[in-house]
Amino acid sequence: MAATAQGANFLEKALGHGDNAVVEQDVTNPSRDREKYADPSGEKMKALVWNGKNSVQVDETFKPKIIGDKDVIVKVTGSTICGSDLHLLHGAVVELQKGDILGHEFCGKVESVGPAVNSLHPGDRVVASFQIACGECMYCQRKLSSQCERTNANTIENIMYGGRTAGMFGYSHFTGGFAGGQAEYARVPYGDVNLLKLPNDVPDEKGLYLSDVLSTSWNCVVDTGVKEGDVVAIWGAGPIGQMCAEMSFMRGAKRVIVIDGGPAAWRLDLVKEKTPKAETLNYTDLPRGTSVTSKLKEMEHGGPDVALECVAGEYAKGWAHYFELMLGMETDTSEIVNEMITSVKNYGRCGITGVYVGFTNHFNIGSLMERGIRLIGNGQAPVHLYWQDLLKMIQDGSLDPTIMLSHRVDLSEMDTLYQKFDQRADHLQKVFVQTKFSDPPAEGTPGLISWK
Repeated sequence: MAATAQGANFLEKALGHGDNAVVEQDVTNPSRDREKYADPSGEKMKALVWNGKNSVQVDETFKPKIIGDKDVIVKVTGSTICGSDLHLLHGAVVELQKGDILGHEFCGKVESVGPAVNSLHPGDRVVASFQIACGECMYCQRKLSSQCERTNANTIENIMYGGRTAGMFGYSHFTGGFAGGQAEYARVPYGDVNLLKLPNDVPDEKGLYLSDVLSTSWNCVVDTGVKEGDVVAIWGAGPIGQMCAEMSFMRGAKRVIVIDGGPAAWRLDLVKEKTPKAETLNYTDLPRGTSVTSKLKEMEHGGPDVALECVAGEYAKGWAHYFELMLGMETDTSEIVNEMITSVKNYGRCGITGVYVGFTNHFNIGSLMERGIRLIGNGQAPVHLYWQDLLKMIQDGSLDPTIMLSHRVDLSEMDTLYQKFDQRADHLQKVFVQTKFSDPPAEGTPGLISWK
């Protein structure tokens, strides 16, 4: 898989980028071209960089500078780690290069703005969307910001998918090659579009998560059509799965069953503690001969109405997919998707929000067709479609992101955080990563820990 990922870099170089992008591509670290991308002051910053498969490190690099008239430089006051960052750690996402700054979720304070930025000023508190949108194309006009046509010129993605997604922060050259926000500073193209002002009554420990996890969870629930009276099953009890459980009840679900197991089984207890109405299913505790599908049909006649995939396609459960993934015969396992399809009622709805990057084997297309199952790719969540409404929910108290917040660490220890998060260790759920620019912890949120 790693060889495939690196081979894609050479292929993209040979093919060349498309001509659709209106923002500079492949600016994943200012040190790649100090004269072109680094602040002329020579100021240095800490940043988390990819250093090869299963290796990241906190490095010292140069502070970025404004390179486009609509750019904004943000002093990062909060970032985090996401399950999809682990796909980068493992080299499962193609076109990573050593030294790429990672991180697609961050908030901070505006430090400086380009001459064409109109709505933001130095000192404004802001959160960035994980996708980079132009605000003007066909998709942006409909607030479908994750599918912007003008911020990602990658040719391989266009060939593989039949179209491109938007550019994304810290998520490889496959999505445009933009330096991420697990750093002390970040450059945000089209800052007027991709930054949302945070009001004073919303601390960073809540506002940060508008960048991805809240919008992604809401999109999963809404796009899959969870409605009043539904029984919902959720695969994965990480932050996305946890918030999908909470949001399914907000949408009127009658029952919510969250599924997890193995080294992550402790997350089921956390979900139950924070959302007591939720039910849990630990697949590692099932007796021999009992599958997730059969257990769900035992718990609910015919199975759930809706299944939500909040895990990802790189984690094999059986030996066949394990070896096929290892040998590069597929990029994603179909096991969880097949469980969802066979578990829901006839004409049930299945939504995929966990990251799948390529191709899969042994897909149960027969059950999908014969039983009328609706399989929905939720896509990378269009943050701009939801984040203003979600901000209002945070302000009125109907949505509390801190129910998933378990730890606070310093950016200097983020390489350790990656390894522990990958191991599902120390009961790490959602983490707030502070920098030298961060305020003290908000009331009721975790204090700083250290592994040193």
